[in-house]
Amino acid sequence: MRYRSLFPRDLFAELDRLQRQAQQSLDATPSIRGWNYGAYPAMNVGTTPKSVEVYAFAPGVDPAAVEVQIEKGVLTIAGERKPVAPEEKAAVHIDERFAGRFRRVVTLPDDVDANAAAARYRDGVLHISIPRREAVQPRRIAIE
Repeated sequence: MRYRSLFPRDLFAELDRLQRQAQQSLDATPSIRGWNYGAYPAMNVGTTPKSVEVYAFAPGVDPAAVEVQIEKGVLTIAGERKPVAPEEKAAVHIDERFAGRFRRVVTLPDDVDANAAAARYRDGVLHISIPRREAVQPRRIAIE
């Protein structure tokens, strides 16, 4: 069991936190599909025969502070999450909630129709639906 002090002046606790952050950044390696575990916001990306569905889990983010862009087959979600200010006389001992600027990038399949993409934000979840072009959807051909 790891020991973590609740008091910010504990040098060993601070060094332990820095070591964990460095290890997490080394474990998260980039790939063509985006960052692995530990990136913010957490995302689920899936496909159906008719669309690509992207869910970004970003509670506490103002939807007006989020920018969604599709350019050259790449979906970019960028924005900022404001820090929560503690009460005036409160001392903060542990602050694990992410605050600051974020950016996630996902490579999309070639057959998506970026002009018909739709995004909505509800209950802390950003849902982006990008339909596939009709011409490339599989269809059954009757044999005569």
